Amino acid sequence: QEANQTEQVLHNTVVGITVGESSISGLQDPVQLTFAHRELPQGVTPQCVFWDPSKGRAGGWRSSGCVTQPGDKGTVCSCDHLTFFTLLLNPAVDGSTVKALMAVATAGCGVAMAFSIFTMAFCIFLRCRFRLEDTVRTNLGLHVNLVGSLFLLNLAFLLNSGLSDRTHPSTCAVLGGLTHYCLLCCFTWTALEGCQLYLLFVKVLGIYIQHYLAKLCLLGWGFPVLVVGVAGAIGSYGEYSIQTLDHQVIAHLCWITSKHLLVHYITNCGYFGLIFLFNMAVFGVVTHKSCSLQGTGAVQGYHKPWKVALVAAGLFCLLGATWALAFLTYGISSTAVLYLFTILNSPSVCLFFPAGIFIFIWLVVLYYPKTKETPSSLSYIIRHDKTTTASQD
Repeated sequence: QEANQTEQVLHNTVVGITVGESSISGLQDPVQLTFAHRELPQGVTPQCVFWDPSKGRAGGWRSSGCVTQPGDKGTVCSCDHLTFFTLLLNPAVDGSTVKALMAVATAGCGVAMAFSIFTMAFCIFLRCRFRLEDTVRTNLGLHVNLVGSLFLLNLAFLLNSGLSDRTHPSTCAVLGGLTHYCLLCCFTWTALEGCQLYLLFVKVLGIYIQHYLAKLCLLGWGFPVLVVGVAGAIGSYGEYSIQTLDHQVIAHLCWITSKHLLVHYITNCGYFGLIFLFNMAVFGVVTHKSCSLQGTGAVQGYHKPWKVALVAAGLFCLLGATWALAFLTYGISSTAVLYLFTILNSPSVCLFFPAGIFIFIWLVVLYYPKTKETPSSLSYIIRHDKTTTASQD
C-alpha cells in the first residue's frame, strides 16, 4: 500500500533507525516508535510510513510493513524493518460523515427519481400535445434522454447500496459495471446537450442532419457500452470499501476496485473534465448572445431579465456544472463541499430537491406555450438569432 503524496508530515519530524549500512527487514519483533501529538483535527487520520528511495525517480513514502495504532496523546508505529520513519496526516472523511452522506444520497435518489419521471412525462406531453418547431422537439428529445440516464443512475445507485453487501463477486462486478455505465451515459448526454447548444447558437445556419436524434441516441447510449466493455475485460469492477478514520469498513459498494483506480481517473475524472471545459465554453457563448439580444431590445417582451437569469441558471445545471464540485472534495475542509455535492447531485445532475423542482420549473417556464402566438423563450432566441445572422450575410 502506497502513501498518498498529498499528506502532511507531522511537525516535519523524521526518525531514522539503522544499523551501519545493512538493510534489516522482516523483524519478528517489530520496532515501535511513538509520535507524540495533541488531538488531531476532525477529518484527519494518521498513517505510519517509511522512506523508500526506490519509489519513483526521487523516492517516496510507503506504508507496507508498518502498523498504525492511533491514540489520544500520540500514535504508535510498529514496523518490521529499520529505516527512516515518519507520521503522515491523511485528510479523510470520518464515519459519521460517510453515514450521513450515504443517507442523504439515498433519500436524494428517491426524490430525484420522482422528479425524473415528472420531467420526462412533461417533455413527452409537450411533444405529443403541441405542434412545436423541429428545433424545440429535438431539444425536448435530448432532455428526455438526459433525464432518463439520470433516472437509471439513481436506480443503479439504490440497487448498489442495497445489494452490494449480499452479492456474489461476479454479480457485484456486473452491478459495478452497470453503475459505471449509467454514470458515463449521464456524462455523454450532458456533452450532447452542449453540442446541441453549440449548433444552435454558433452554427446557426446550414445545419441539417438526417435522423439527428436517433444518431444522438446511438452515441449517447452506445459509446459508454464500449468504455464499460473494455474496463470490464480487464477486471476493473468489484467490491469497493468505504473506511472510517481508523480503517474500519462501514460500507461496501460495487464499483471500480482500488486496484484499477486509473480506470476511474481516465473514464470518469478525465472524461468529465473535457466535457466540463467544452460545456462551460458553450455556456459562456450562449449567455453572451442571450445578454446581447436582451441589450439590443430585440427580444423585449419575450425575454425579460428574470427569464434570462432563469434560462442561464437552468443551462448551467443542464450542462453538468455541479459535478465540478467533486474536484473540490480534497483536503480537510472538504466535508462541506461533499455535502453540497451530494445534495446537488446524489448522484444525478441537479435533480435532487430543491434542484429537481428547479429543473422542472425551468422546463415549464422555458417550453410551455402560454398562448398560440407566444413561442417558447429558447425557440424565439434561436429563431431571432438565425434571422439576424441571415440579414448580416
